[in-house]
Amino acid sequence: MKICRKTLLMAISLTLLSVGVMAQSARLRSANKHFEDMSYLNAVRSYEDFLSLDKRGDQVERREALIKLGYSYRRLQDSRNAERVYGELTEKYTDLPSETYLYYAQSLAKNRKYRDSQKMYAKYGEMQTEDLRGKKFTVSYMDMDRFYQDSSSYKVEYLPFNSRQADFSPMYYQGGLTFVSARNESGVIKRVFNFNQTPFLDIYFQPDTNQFRQASLTDTPTTSVLGGGDMNAREDVNQTSAPAEANLTKSEIFSRTLNTKYHEGPMTFFKDQKRIIFTRNNDDKGKSGKSSGGGIRKLKLYYAEQDSRGKWVNIKELPFNSKDYSCGHPALSADDSKLYFVSDMPGGYGSTDIYVVDFNNGDWGTPVNMGREINTEGNEMFPYVDADGTLYFSSDGHEGLGGLDVFSAEMRGDIALKGVENIGAPINSSSDDFGFITDANRMSGYFSSNRKRGASDDNIYSFRRVCKQLNIFVYDAKTKEAIENADVRVVKNGVNQQLQQTGMDGSVRMCLESSREYEFRAIKEGYAANSVRFSTLTQSSNPSMGLSIYLDRSENTSIVRGTIRKEVDLKPADGVRVTLRNDKDNSEETVTTGPDGQYELTMDPNSNYTITTEKDKYTRDQNQIKTRRRGEVVENNVGIYGEGDVFRLDNIYYDLDKFFIRPDAAKELDRVVSLLKKYPEMTVELRSHTDSRANDAYNEKLSERRARAAYDYLVRRGVSPMRLVARGYGESQPVNDCVDGENCTESQYQLNRRTEFKVIAVQ
Repeated sequence: MKICRKTLLMAISLTLLSVGVMAQSARLRSANKHFEDMSYLNAVRSYEDFLSLDKRGDQVERREALIKLGYSYRRLQDSRNAERVYGELTEKYTDLPSETYLYYAQSLAKNRKYRDSQKMYAKYGEMQTEDLRGKKFTVSYMDMDRFYQDSSSYKVEYLPFNSRQADFSPMYYQGGLTFVSARNESGVIKRVFNFNQTPFLDIYFQPDTNQFRQASLTDTPTTSVLGGGDMNAREDVNQTSAPAEANLTKSEIFSRTLNTKYHEGPMTFFKDQKRIIFTRNNDDKGKSGKSSGGGIRKLKLYYAEQDSRGKWVNIKELPFNSKDYSCGHPALSADDSKLYFVSDMPGGYGSTDIYVVDFNNGDWGTPVNMGREINTEGNEMFPYVDADGTLYFSSDGHEGLGGLDVFSAEMRGDIALKGVENIGAPINSSSDDFGFITDANRMSGYFSSNRKRGASDDNIYSFRRVCKQLNIFVYDAKTKEAIENADVRVVKNGVNQQLQQTGMDGSVRMCLESSREYEFRAIKEGYAANSVRFSTLTQSSNPSMGLSIYLDRSENTSIVRGTIRKEVDLKPADGVRVTLRNDKDNSEETVTTGPDGQYELTMDPNSNYTITTEKDKYTRDQNQIKTRRRGEVVENNVGIYGEGDVFRLDNIYYDLDKFFIRPDAAKELDRVVSLLKKYPEMTVELRSHTDSRANDAYNEKLSERRARAAYDYLVRRGVSPMRLVARGYGESQPVNDCVDGENCTESQYQLNRRTEFKVIAVQ
């Protein structure tokens, strides 16, 4: 049978076309499979192949591929290619999901194209009116100067221990820094994360920060900001100079006990530096470790503590973890009473929110979302709380320069007093800036950023802030002469900050932050106190500023001053409310102690006053004060006891194998009786211990008898049994190295035969 040549060619063409269509469909299916598995690097390659080989194919499939390709580039933090793909999408298609315009706006901002980003945010805001990001960023990008207002005050350094892989989330630890890294210091082949084909994360330790911090102290800030003009042309302030690497101590694995084959970090430490909370992939084996929706190993928070050999042990999950949502990025408050963390648990405002949970005597409360003031429809991550209680975190939902920016919020309890503030350049840039830690005055610290080369190239940077100096002069209001040795106290939001004394010229010098409201209070014996307010909202560009405070002589003014200390370690107690009440007219003046635990208040002469000191979960003290002469200075120092404090009782020792109370011990227990009578709401635990001789079971029973003996003694002295708990710990908590197998002297053994008391409650 003879076949027409034309018919044969047509059949071959149709066959080839069918094969081509099948191949294209296979490429799209393969790309979609990588996308569903969150293997975004492989998805990018497959989608690019699919789109490049058939540019006139099915438009529905091309639209789908472009949307998923743009999202994949976004997850890989490749803002350049994300911008290209989203640009093509918005140019060729109109029926796009609203998030396409949001992601396009975010990519443009990360590429410093703020005018174009503003337009896309406006478009997104029209489509999603309930999402405040569209409206906020449209307005925010009309004025970029506020993000650069204080940039000349900072010096930023790229740190020499960064590796070629991701390094981020530094945390202070024993004079050095722990941090999270994907580096492979051991040289052994390491498993890679399917998401972007990079190694899994581990916790590392850089032992000595002084070796690279000292090198930068003699440097002067060279940061510059381009002012005015098109904001698309404004440059980021990316200071990336680094001190020499000579003799730099090599970073080391933090703990082979904590690090596993999956992700570990970020982390935070309790103030004793012997307990840690850290992030880890759910390490339950098999399907039990994966979420029910999507089969993903979520992040969880874990606790561990250090034993006497320095090994991290007793690793356990925190009770609010779940395999169906992530909990990570932990941050403890300065007093260990609150844990801040990040989660995508149901009921939040955005993709990830910041939560806070109370921690009390080893017990965890219920996590609480920090609310609309902190959390947005975007991502809030990497919280950190400084010594003054200021919360820092990173967000792409609050107005910023692009990507994740670092924000601060002054907290009172769980309330942000003045809302959320972008801390500006050069800490923040158009890239992702996160993992920020600092001292109480934000004078120095560390943070992470991928500003150097973008994508997954996270690095750790240090920063220090140059002082913006305020010269304060204290004068006699009548003679205009300088007053020497006058106290000048900074008060911020009713809380005492630093205290200085004037020199011979009547002046003190202080470093100020920009965009802040300050109050300065001057006190001098023989003068009426005076305070003035000062703002740096409009004066932060001046390198040096001046302020004068005038005091009127007044022999009718007396002063009460003192220091509040924690009895457990005699360190100054901050956050203590000191209230002075005039018993005659009931007028009151209140101040809250700062880091130095000190306060100063003025009084009328020949008057009676009641002074009260109180702080949550601490004992409340009240004293009567009577001023007897004009210009008198009254010292009123107070020691406070807090819940969880443990006190070792002097001379509460026991004879070998005995549990009766010796005469020297009875005198010390009488002091406890007096303390409990002074604070009638206080409840304590009596904790007795033995040395390591004899077996564990015998020692535990002996310690219980010793604790009971102390308990019975206090009850016989009139203390209610309801306020006492007696517990024996055997030999499990020695205060020295006299453990099983060690030969010690009798005096060394006796140190472990002791009784302590722990404050359980004060109210």
